[in-house]
Order: sequence, then C-alpha cells, then structure tokens
Amino acid sequence: MPTMIFVNLPVKDLDRSKDFFGKLGYSFNPQFTDENAGCLVISDTIYAMLLTEPFFKGFTKRQIADTATTVESIVCLSADSREEVDRLVDTALASGGSPAQETMEQGPMYGRSFLDPDGHHWEVMYMDPAAINA
Repeated sequence: MPTMIFVNLPVKDLDRSKDFFGKLGYSFNPQFTDENAGCLVISDTIYAMLLTEPFFKGFTKRQIADTATTVESIVCLSADSREEVDRLVDTALASGGSPAQETMEQGPMYGRSFLDPDGHHWEVMYMDPAAINA
C-alpha cells in the first residue's frame, strides 16, 4: 500500500471550510467527517483533515498559530496545466480565499497561491513535463 499523508489543519468554522473546498471541486470522505472534522480528499493518498479548533487542540499541547500573523505551513498541490492552476486559484479567490503571493513563473514552473478562509497558505504549481524530461 502506498504511503498516505493526512495534513491536519485547525479551522474556525468547519461548514464554511467544507463549502470553500467543495467549490474548488474537492469532496469529503463521509466515513471520517463529522461535526468536529472534515476529511478533505485531495487524491487517493493525500487528505487534509480540517479539524475544529477545540478538537484540534486535543492533539497538541502547543498553541494554534494565528494565521493572520504566522505561517504554520505552506501546502503545495500539483496541477496538470497552467489553466488548472488558474482555475483552482481563481475559484479559491472568488469563494472567500485571499491572495497569498504573486504569481510565480520560473522557466518550466508556473504557480499561484491563496489563503483559505482560515488563513492557511496553499500553493498550486504546474511544471511542464517536457522540461522535466529534458
């Protein structure tokens, strides 16, 4: 079985977060989703557990980062094309997200980023496969 990753992120309003990521085209695994957690399915092996802040606090003795002033992580997702990068980020911005960084173009790489409604930093990146094989 391939290794799976579960990124755990605290959220202030689980329903708002589920609605936001649903607008981006993602689904939630109902088996691991309840009033405290939403299991965001990114791929067959990658999930983001969106946990209400009180529930999240049960997994750590440390303070939850204030995403208005602190970055706790940057989650980067791959995309199949530049157009997919733009579609996903434009939808995020139109659905309550906010800009995180300027558009990045470095040779064969193209990326954009956004902050979700809880201030978590997401990047979406495309790399031209022809440049990878060169």
